Amino acid sequence: MRDLANWTARPAPQPVAIEGRYVRVEPYNRAAHLEALWHDAFGGLAINPLLKYFAQDDFSGISAFEDWLSAVQTKSGWITEVFRVRATDKIVGMANYMRADPANGVVEVGGIAHGPAMARSPLSTEAQYLMARHVFENLGYRRYEWKCHSENQPSRAAALRLGFTFEGIFRQHMISKHANRDTAWYSMIDCEWPLIRAAFENWLSPDNFDGEGRQRQRLEDIRAELSAKEQA
Repeated sequence: MRDLANWTARPAPQPVAIEGRYVRVEPYNRAAHLEALWHDAFGGLAINPLLKYFAQDDFSGISAFEDWLSAVQTKSGWITEVFRVRATDKIVGMANYMRADPANGVVEVGGIAHGPAMARSPLSTEAQYLMARHVFENLGYRRYEWKCHSENQPSRAAALRLGFTFEGIFRQHMISKHANRDTAWYSMIDCEWPLIRAAFENWLSPDNFDGEGRQRQRLEDIRAELSAKEQA
């Protein structure tokens, strides 16, 4: 744990552009991104099953989606970041910096929606790596959070795969889509980041993929190997 004797509040997250090897993270802009998110990334009304565990009601169309995006940014203070494939320039997903607590150096990543084009590719992993790296290395935060509906098994598995630690279940935490939501909490903290970063970078290396783009080593296995070496 870092010495906090001279700790001062960190900057609040702001819209940021981050360049990766496979994906570009860029601040949401209505003119540039709304149509592409709705039609290209999420397939129009196919967004509703994709966002099954989001708290808001199903979207009736692009206008409702736009209203929601506007509200979470202006009323809830979310910072929406959009994911663009560098090789094709296609928009494929989004995530948000949420519930920032600059005084304590804490922020959550949430409102995550990876479109089908991000599946079984390095895109989603690199996008999450870039957002985490910005939090720890550019903003100097101490804690990065991931929360999801306790029944959302894909999200819970993703959190563990990415290096977040499970912290427990907040029972009856929210009402989501007119039903109870118990929320699973995960975090990674600054002292863990160097090892987590090294694992990300090893996994994202072109050497970790075969000629058909399949991973040679799992991210979890790389992280476990690095941890074992660190403790040896």
